[in-house]
Amino acid sequence: MIEIIPAIDIIDGKCVRLTQGDFAVKTIYAENPLEVARCFERAGFRRLHVVDLDGAKAGRMVNLALLREVTLNTKLSVDFGGGIASDSEIEQAFRVGGAAQVVCGSVAVTNPALFEKWLVRFGAEKIILAADVRGEMVAIAGWQASAGQSVMDFLSHYRELGVCHVLCTDIERDGVLSGPAFELYEKITARFP
Repeated sequence: MIEIIPAIDIIDGKCVRLTQGDFAVKTIYAENPLEVARCFERAGFRRLHVVDLDGAKAGRMVNLALLREVTLNTKLSVDFGGGIASDSEIEQAFRVGGAAQVVCGSVAVTNPALFEKWLVRFGAEKIILAADVRGEMVAIAGWQASAGQSVMDFLSHYRELGVCHVLCTDIERDGVLSGPAFELYEKITARFP
C-alpha cells in the first residue's frame, strides 16, 4: 500500500526543500515547523514525516527539541529520521521526542548489524527503512554519498529480515515538482507486493 504522508524537512530550525538532495540548493518555505505541522493537521492528515536534515548531514540526531514541540502540540503521528545512529538516539526520539516511528537509512548500509538489532529490540513496526535512491542505487549520509548497492538488493536483504515499512525517495525527482517516480515504485511493488 502506498500512503501519502506530508513531510517537513528541517535545516537550522526552518522548513526547507532541497533540490535533488543538494544542500547548496535549498528553499526556505516556512520559518516555523510547528505551524506547518498544525496546517497539515487542520487539513485532515493524521501522520507527518519529519526529516532532520541537519542530523542527516552531521550523522547524528540534531533536532530532537523540534520533534518534541510538534508531538506535544499536535495529535499527528510523527515518524522522524535523519542521522539516527545509536540506540540512545532512537530511545530519545521515542521517549523524549514522542515519535511514533523512526526512519533509518544510512546505518542500514554502514552498520547492518546495528540496524538488524534495532529491528529486534524496537520492533519492525517502529522502524522505517529509508531507501533513498539515485539511479536505482541507494544513497546515504543525507543523500550525499552512494552506498554502491542497488535498491532492489537492499530491499530484498531487509525484507528477509522482517522490515515491513519502507520510505523510498527518488532523489533525482525530489524537489523539482516532476511528480512521483511511478516507474521505480511500480518495479518495487511488483517485486515486494
